[in-house]
Amino acid sequence: MKKPHVICHMMSTVDGKILSANWKDEDITNTFSGYFEKYHDTFTSQAWMCGRITMERDFSGGVQPEPQTPPQPIARQPFIGDKEATSFAIAVDAHGKLGWDSNETGGDHIVEVLTEQVSDEYLYYLQQKKISYLFAGAKEIDFRLVLEQLAALFPIQTLMLEGGGHLNGSLLNAGLIDELSLLLLPLADGTPKSTTTFEVSEYLTKGPATRLQLTQVQQLDNDVVWLKYRFNH
Repeated sequence: MKKPHVICHMMSTVDGKILSANWKDEDITNTFSGYFEKYHDTFTSQAWMCGRITMERDFSGGVQPEPQTPPQPIARQPFIGDKEATSFAIAVDAHGKLGWDSNETGGDHIVEVLTEQVSDEYLYYLQQKKISYLFAGAKEIDFRLVLEQLAALFPIQTLMLEGGGHLNGSLLNAGLIDELSLLLLPLADGTPKSTTTFEVSEYLTKGPATRLQLTQVQQLDNDVVWLKYRFNH
């Protein structure tokens, strides 16, 4: 299959927790808040992908969609909102719940990944906003199909996969990740039932553990360790 090269780029505590909201310490948050973007920018990529909850919390500003009645039924076919775009923010939004102020975030054109059960009203809303979208299954997201379409429809050669844990876990379980870039923070969180770097959802049939090959270890300032791995598929 033709797909983008997928690099999972994440930041976690030593116990694998990824939600900074649980740190509850302003000094700690201020110390480590910039690391993720700083080291994201060391990679050459054309796109980054997050799940709906992460997008809603960190990028869409909690904007609510305003569905509109289309003049006619809308076929379940990909829609390209900006044919000139060269960088992309991929939002995995199976049920079509995200709202947006425009068709870009941080200068990157938004591409919504949907299932076919999303309403015509929501699709028309995205079309009016000139937000691109594609379909990746009738009721559940098929990430192999997602990556195939991203490679075919957009100039995306490298994709940064950036959470949450269930999104990462879905691509891990499907064997679709090529590299892991993990910023390991010198923090012990301890929050019970808090999301970790990889979470395979209960509705999926979990495969065996994935063996990784360590390619780089780098100690950064403030006792952060940057680990890079290659996946052996």
